[in-house]
Amino acid sequence: MNTENRNFPARPPPPPFSSSPFASAPPPGVVPPQSGGPEAVGFRPPARPFTPSGPPMAPPAGVMRPGQPPLVSQLPGSRPPPPSFPSTAYGPPGGGGSFQRFPTPPPSGVPPPPQTLAGHLSPPMSFRPQQPMAPVTMGPPPQSMTSGIPGGFASPSGPGFQQSMPGGPQPSYPGYPSNQVLRGPPKPFQSPSQGPPSAVSSYPPQTGGFAQHPGQQNMHPSYAPPPTSNVQGLVEDFNSLSLSNIPGSLEPGLDHTSFPRPLDGDVEPSSFAEAYPMNCHSRYLRLTTNAIPNSQSLASRWHLPLGAVVCPLAEAPEGEEVPLIDFGSSGIIRCRRCRTYVNPYVTFTDSGRKWRCNICSMLNDVPGEYFSHLDATGRRMDLDQRLELTKGSVEIIAPTEYMVRPPMPPIYFFLIDVSFSATKSGMLEVATQTIKSCLDNLPGYPRTQIGFITYDSTLHFYNMKSSLSQPQMMVVSDLDDIFVPLPDDLLVNLSESRNVVEAFLDSLPLMFQNNVNVESAFGPALKAAYMVMNQLGGKLLIFQNSLPSLGVGRLKLRGDDPRVYGTDKEYTLRVAEDTFYKQMAADCTKFQIGINVYAFSDKYTDIASLGTLAKYTGGQVYYYPGFQSSIHGDKLRHELARDLTRETAWESVMRIRCGKGIRFSSYHGNFMLRSTDLLALPAVDCDKAYAMQLTLEETLLTTQTVYFQVALLYTASCGERRIRVHTAVAPVVTDLGEMYRQADTGSIVSVYSRLAIEKTLSSKLDDARNVIQQKIVKALREYRNLNAVQHRLGSRLIYPESLKFLPLYGLAIGKSTPLQGGPADASLDERCAAGFTMMALPVKKLLKLLYPSLFRVDEWLLKPLADLDDLKDVVRRLPLAAESLDSRGLYIYDDGFRLVLWFGRMLSPDIAKNLLGADFAAELSRVTLQEQENGMSKKLMRLIKKVRENDPSYHPMCFLVRQGEQPREGFLLLRHLIEDQMGGSTSYVDWVLQLHRQIQQNA
Repeated sequence: MNTENRNFPARPPPPPFSSSPFASAPPPGVVPPQSGGPEAVGFRPPARPFTPSGPPMAPPAGVMRPGQPPLVSQLPGSRPPPPSFPSTAYGPPGGGGSFQRFPTPPPSGVPPPPQTLAGHLSPPMSFRPQQPMAPVTMGPPPQSMTSGIPGGFASPSGPGFQQSMPGGPQPSYPGYPSNQVLRGPPKPFQSPSQGPPSAVSSYPPQTGGFAQHPGQQNMHPSYAPPPTSNVQGLVEDFNSLSLSNIPGSLEPGLDHTSFPRPLDGDVEPSSFAEAYPMNCHSRYLRLTTNAIPNSQSLASRWHLPLGAVVCPLAEAPEGEEVPLIDFGSSGIIRCRRCRTYVNPYVTFTDSGRKWRCNICSMLNDVPGEYFSHLDATGRRMDLDQRLELTKGSVEIIAPTEYMVRPPMPPIYFFLIDVSFSATKSGMLEVATQTIKSCLDNLPGYPRTQIGFITYDSTLHFYNMKSSLSQPQMMVVSDLDDIFVPLPDDLLVNLSESRNVVEAFLDSLPLMFQNNVNVESAFGPALKAAYMVMNQLGGKLLIFQNSLPSLGVGRLKLRGDDPRVYGTDKEYTLRVAEDTFYKQMAADCTKFQIGINVYAFSDKYTDIASLGTLAKYTGGQVYYYPGFQSSIHGDKLRHELARDLTRETAWESVMRIRCGKGIRFSSYHGNFMLRSTDLLALPAVDCDKAYAMQLTLEETLLTTQTVYFQVALLYTASCGERRIRVHTAVAPVVTDLGEMYRQADTGSIVSVYSRLAIEKTLSSKLDDARNVIQQKIVKALREYRNLNAVQHRLGSRLIYPESLKFLPLYGLAIGKSTPLQGGPADASLDERCAAGFTMMALPVKKLLKLLYPSLFRVDEWLLKPLADLDDLKDVVRRLPLAAESLDSRGLYIYDDGFRLVLWFGRMLSPDIAKNLLGADFAAELSRVTLQEQENGMSKKLMRLIKKVRENDPSYHPMCFLVRQGEQPREGFLLLRHLIEDQMGGSTSYVDWVLQLHRQIQQNA
């Protein structure tokens, strides 16, 4: 914070009317654009400053009112300070104060020395562009302040107009000592989240950086305006929550409604993307802070994770697809030393004959076929035709030297449990119907291959050779010595054997409909599938309905003893019991077999062991506890169809390269680490993300920027070998404050949640929760110490704008299914399944799961002409607390995995009848939501459909619950209102107070 960093590119100033909270006042007679300004406080902005306390008004610009001296400090010997000037908009992303400093005036007659940040005249560099300024009038202290409303309008003061802005709307007096004398109308409270005090001026805005006084406009350009007194303190560039009592009162000054909440979902720092437009999009690569520390000592003071979250195949919106590059005869252009792919940040020298690697600085020769002359600025003449030199993300077609064998065809192999519970629950029927309906849409036609094995106490193989009219079933009952009959005909080309495959899928449910066998020879079946697939690899989909009970890999019931919880042996319940599963996963990865596990049991199935197969092969776990086709059928159909039809990268490896002096030291997610930095991923898709942590190898970084390059080498379903390359750059900084300002909460939370889940596999749940709490406390304590020298912090909890949601997400991680409470709060299988799922989720999906949406819909349903063009107009998110629920309303809770419709006890019977039909008064656990023949029901079903389409990766099931229906209401909704205290867990308010106490202990 106290070092000027000149590494960032200069930015042009924006147009005069910016939507920044720090924008200047408009010229006289010009109405500024009202983007949420006056509406937010419900009044028209006045033409000049005013206070609502009565007739006294601010005098005209430049006129001193007799009898009213300026604000005078009571420090002995101090003289009245000159008026302060509003600062430029050096703010953290999202706005949260200003970086402009108010230095001490020099002795009279001495010209002010050139100052750096120690004297606080030179503002620190920031990614935000400089905003145009309004000149400020001389005269009495400003009696109105610009609020944090976009556009910078003045808002009235007084208790009736207190704004509740997220990020700390507690009253405070920044910039003024506590022992000051106020004359005239009282000064309104200034919210810490708002901009610095400034007067509303009638002068036109300037295009420069610092404001000038009107009387100084004709002075010499080198003239420096008189600095203001240091007695007034420094303008705060952080947000804060005042956690003390209101002065003169015993009432705690804690307004929990003002606590920061991510009601707009995941808000990415946009200023960084603007500063580096050639970086890949953040959907592919997100750093935990967009400012890399220049030394190990600085990194050690940054107590948050230093790393990144990578989602290499993230879905891009239409029109933003990753461009496909074919280098042709020149071959792929890569650095000879570090193997970096050519990208927008390489530089060309020697008239275009050489290029310098941006990661290792090696000078490489340019092949003749790739040569282009340079223009006067050193840019290639053909730059516009070379997408790999202008785009941060590209996909390169790989030549044959990137293949160790011919590209494999897409292979789907199904391992299906056909025991009694699988047929009784309807799972077998839904699965076979869904597979059949997806045959036309499997990627890779006409190369796609398919095969099946079913099992109960024996294994059933199916010959589906194209010359047969019906599939042949072969039964193997010797589970100790597995062999594969007809190995060449068990995996067939789908386009050739289509009729045989369809006949098989039609007959399979009927074949086992009367099966009473309850055993499960899952281990032997898994070995058999591996023996069939290990020639080519592919995707193995496992449908498991009960605890494996026969042959190798059989598992026993565990976790029934609640006395184990809270002891040192507790974690053993959450790791695989039998080493067979991890060994099988390692063998499958070696032969390019990725495994997805679908588990469907109302009894204990040992997901901890089965999920290991998905974890180490880059797959995922789908868990349907107590599956019934009538209830869960739609969810299974949708999720299985997405798994089968989404674009998949086969036989992949991923590596992330970074600049000299830093390296990635640990990786977190579902994969197998093949070497220190090479991730083996047999099958990757757009719904998988991977977290990784950085360490500095050198004591001091000498470069001004650090480059990152993610490279995923894979086989596309069409049979091409491709390399997807994402490149990004981040500046190196010497200032811890800048690291905090450029922090990315979403990425930090993604890394933290993975670390916490991994901690549960070696420690107690309490220890995992405490680790997260301690990390947040250390980070916020360091930030407090950083600002304690310049600011009077008192009993406030301070935090940077970029991390205002971190405490809440930290609480949410502790209350998430893998980490919450004890044995009574979630079943062992449910806990493990949620852990495997969260380890693979991309950032936005994870944040929604941690802090779900809660919104009211009954008022919208009653509007006659409501449409769904903009979902945000309907979905106005509410804080996750019971006080957000009105018993006269209808609410939807949406965490991305399920939708809960909460019917208030006093909701109008007409609404309930329209939505539920004749069942509106019945107990809602027995009611299924279906479209009724009326407009209101159709609107609600359209809304639910739109919510599901917004994120197609999972299919949220719909649950109905009425207020007071216990225990369903508590289980489905109340325990997920994470801001409330439930069953011994901490509420949001208590959590913040707890953090604050711990921060102050050693601050």
